Amino acid sequence: MEALVATSSPFRALSAQIDLPAMEREVLTFWQTQDIFHKSVAQRADGEAWTFYEGPPTANGMPGTHHIEARVFKDVFPRFHTMKGKQVVRKAGWDCHGLPVEIAVEKELGFSGKGDIEKFGIAEFNAKCRESVQRHVDAFEAMTTRMGFWVDFDQAYWTMSNEYIESVWWSLSQIHEKGLLGQDHRVAPYCPRCGTGLSDHELALGYETVTDPSVYVRFPITSGELKELGAKFLVWTTTPWTLVSNTAIAVNPDVDYVVARTAPREDSESEILVVAEPLLSVLGDGSEVVKKIRGKDLERITYSRPMGLIDIPDSHFIVLADYVTTEDGTGLVHQSPAFGADDLATCRAYNLPVVNPIES
Repeated sequence: MEALVATSSPFRALSAQIDLPAMEREVLTFWQTQDIFHKSVAQRADGEAWTFYEGPPTANGMPGTHHIEARVFKDVFPRFHTMKGKQVVRKAGWDCHGLPVEIAVEKELGFSGKGDIEKFGIAEFNAKCRESVQRHVDAFEAMTTRMGFWVDFDQAYWTMSNEYIESVWWSLSQIHEKGLLGQDHRVAPYCPRCGTGLSDHELALGYETVTDPSVYVRFPITSGELKELGAKFLVWTTTPWTLVSNTAIAVNPDVDYVVARTAPREDSESEILVVAEPLLSVLGDGSEVVKKIRGKDLERITYSRPMGLIDIPDSHFIVLADYVTTEDGTGLVHQSPAFGADDLATCRAYNLPVVNPIES
């Protein structure tokens, strides 16, 4: 076996007692003083372009460990492509808009809602939000440098800059000029405290289970054989405040429904109600099945609403929806398309109107 021969190396030998933090500081200092990141871009000017625009973190608070995890992935792929000889432009970004920033500033100022903001002054409040964003961006930059994530802070985009805002309006104008911008309804989460809609991300920031009131409501049937029986659809809902905008009732086409008398015919309180067969027990003991009907055969049977405060033409009939279950309730689901994504999709399929009675 040949003896190993020592050769010259660009790397220096390490002592047996390695001071890893000191080595880390030395590397970071070298990268900074020698401007290694920008050189890695400039030296590959003739290489294939691989562009990275950072998905911007929201600058509403101090960075946490979850930001470090995300930034590791943001650094690994651009660094890999840089090592492959590509020119990798890495543009940092800062998300400066939205409720997270505003709520953080409200807490700092001891505010409890929009009224306090208006008293304080909208311009003054916006200035406080900008100050907060800048303060937290400084902390993010320090953390980013410390962990060795290469990204161009000098050319970063800020969503609160006029240039960025103007680019969004310009994009919308281009879409509009091409005839691609339309008006329609969409059901979105809403915060009554903040008085604004919420993104799915904002909604996920806090979730807790609460107890809501539920009611059983009778809807008298106004067409067909069931009308002659004096039957009523029995609907269970956890959003009674939306009943004023009821547009339809949904049933599952593949579920069996029963027309049942709640008490003997001679009983003055006896009535005939329609519920899903697996949920017949909601009518209590002593109910008698008069007729069984498949859900699909109930389609388009009409009914009258208990509250007719709003005129909603060409509506109030049974629609079919496979998401209706027999796990709870009555198997008949109140439809108010302005207040539920499933309701909206179902009612659109039947060309039903979208009614929103809320004014403010």
